[in-house]
Amino acid sequence: MYRFFVPEENIREKEVQITGDDVNHIKNVLRMQPGEKVVVSCGRGTDYFCVIRDIKEEAILLAITEKKAAVTELPVRITLFQALPKRDKLEFVIQKAVELGAAEIVPFRAKRCVVKLDEKKEEKKRLRWQTIAEAAAKQSGRGRVPEIRETMDFSQALDYGKSMNTMLIPYELCEDMTGSVEAMKQAVQGNSIAVFIGPEGGFERGEVEQAVSEGARPISLGKRILRTETAGMAVLSVLMFLIEGR
Repeated sequence: MYRFFVPEENIREKEVQITGDDVNHIKNVLRMQPGEKVVVSCGRGTDYFCVIRDIKEEAILLAITEKKAAVTELPVRITLFQALPKRDKLEFVIQKAVELGAAEIVPFRAKRCVVKLDEKKEEKKRLRWQTIAEAAAKQSGRGRVPEIRETMDFSQALDYGKSMNTMLIPYELCEDMTGSVEAMKQAVQGNSIAVFIGPEGGFERGEVEQAVSEGARPISLGKRILRTETAGMAVLSVLMFLIEGR
C-alpha cells in the first residue's frame, strides 16, 4: 500500500484529509480511485489504514479502517551526526540513514570540512534535506519522519550527543576490532545512540581526543578506509542488525 504523511490536525477519529502536493500525486500520477487502500501517518509512530472515500479538487478524503503502532521504528533512538561532505553527498547520506532507521540526522562542521555553508542559504538547504528525509520515510515504510537538525559546530554536536546513552565515533586509527564490536553490542542495550562521522579528510586527532574526553568511544570499521558517505551506513547497518536481532 502507498504511504502518506499528513499533519496531525488532518487526522480525526474516523477520517483523514490529505492536502498539498500529495493530492496531485494521488490523482494524476498514481491515478487512484475511491475504494483503494492507503496507509497514513502523522509522523509520530502510528499507522492509520484507510480507504479513499472521496477525491476532491484540493483534498483527498479517507475513511480510517484500522490504526496500529508502526512496527518499522527501531526501539533504540539513533542520531547520526554527519560532518558536512562535499557536493550533494549529504542528500545520499540522509536518504540511506532514514532507510536504515536513524531517528534524526545532525550535520556538523569539523576542522577538515571543505564545505562552508552560506548562512542565508542554509535554511533553504535544510528544508530540502527534510523533504528528502520525508520521501525516504515514505519509501521505506517508516512510521516517523526523521528530523534534519540545523548545522552545528563540532563542540555543539558533542554537547547534544552527551544527552544520549552512548556516543560512538568511528576512527581509522582505532585498531581494536573486538572492543569495537563489544562497544556496539553494549550501545544497543540503551535507549539512544549518537554516531559521529567525520568529513572526507577524516577527524583530526584533537577532535577525537575532545570527543573521548566528553565520553565518546572510538570504534573501528575494519581494515579498509571508508568514504564519509559509506561509514555512517556501515555503522547504522550493524546497529540495526543488533537491535532487531535482540
